[in-house]
Parts: sequence; structure tokens; C-alpha cells
Amino acid sequence: MTGKSKPELTEAQLNQRHAEKMAKKKAARDKIIATKTIEKGLVIVHTGKGKGKSTAAMGLAVRAIGNGMRVGIVQFVKGVWETGERVVLEAFPDQVTIKAMGEGFSWDTQDRARDIAAAEQAWATSKEMMASGEYDMVILDELNIPLRYENLDINDVVATLKTKPEMLHVVVTGRNAKDELMDAADLVTEMTMVKHPFRAGVKAQKGIEF
Repeated sequence: MTGKSKPELTEAQLNQRHAEKMAKKKAARDKIIATKTIEKGLVIVHTGKGKGKSTAAMGLAVRAIGNGMRVGIVQFVKGVWETGERVVLEAFPDQVTIKAMGEGFSWDTQDRARDIAAAEQAWATSKEMMASGEYDMVILDELNIPLRYENLDINDVVATLKTKPEMLHVVVTGRNAKDELMDAADLVTEMTMVKHPFRAGVKAQKGIEF
């Protein structure tokens, strides 16, 4: 016995069905949002092997500036935030403070004692900045690198983040984030590399890498 085929819906019926479906989704979404009442400063970690960790932090800085917030930035690896990003940020001197503290990547300096001293100085500056009450957001760019090489005490870092001012947002970037840091964070994003032009012999490009 051959079953009867279902009649095709008209465009008006499809539109009506879509509207009803979206109305149900909106009601469910609104119900969920209504339960989220906590307001606090977040600890945010950008990690992973993919490109975009510091770039994403830059985006947060720009968003904060647009909302009239003050942003403090500490570079744990010198040079990462220079050129394009720095020009944009320095256009807002009343809202942005940048401290370039690092000596370069460990494989560039090849001097462990120098790396440790630079990391400790950058971390001391970071702690002062976070405790000052002058900033709404503090970005600790490439902090994960000295943590990875144990040039800083992860326990001190986690304890400081847990006792930061309540409404202060802190953003930490860099590959190989420590488990202790990720456990202490409110938001962790891992950038996954699927494809990168460097592997095809393409050098760093203006406006993309710097």
C-alpha cells in the first residue's frame, strides 16, 4: 500500500512555523538570562596553540575603552604589543596604560637569570596595577610563558587573582596555561590551530601578526 505524500507547506506556513519556533527559543533564552544575576570582575584566560590570543585580548581592551573603562596592560614578552596594536591603544592615553616589561622570548634571550628577573619585575608591576583601583581591566599579556618555564610562582599568581578587587577584570594570555590558573579562571578559551600560513612559508604579515 502506497503512503500518501505530505502536502508541501506554503511560504506563509513556513514563515509562521519559523516565527513560532523562534518565539519558543526566545522565551526559553529569556528565562535562562533572568536567572543570571551575579555581577563581578572576571578572570579570563586565552591559551592554546592557535593564533589570536593576544589579538582577542586587544579586542577586549578596545571594547572596554568604548565603554569608558580604564585598561592596564603588562607585556611579559617585549615586542608582542608593539606596532599596530600599540598605536591604537596609545591614542587613548587617559584610559590606557601600557608597561612593556619583558626581555623577549626565552629562546631569544637564552639567559635564565635575566628571564626570571624580568618576569618578577613584570609580575610586581602587575600586582601593583591590579591593587591600585585605577583600572577596570588589566591584561597580563603572555604571562603564561614565564609560568610555563617556572620563572614565576604559580601559587602566588593564583592567590593574587583570587584576592583581586571584586569588579576588576583580568585577562591572561599565552600558550600552555597551567591547570591551576585555568581552575581559578571564570572564562577559559583555547585557540586551536587548524591551518597557519607560516607552515607554507609565509612570513608574518602587517595587520595580521603585527
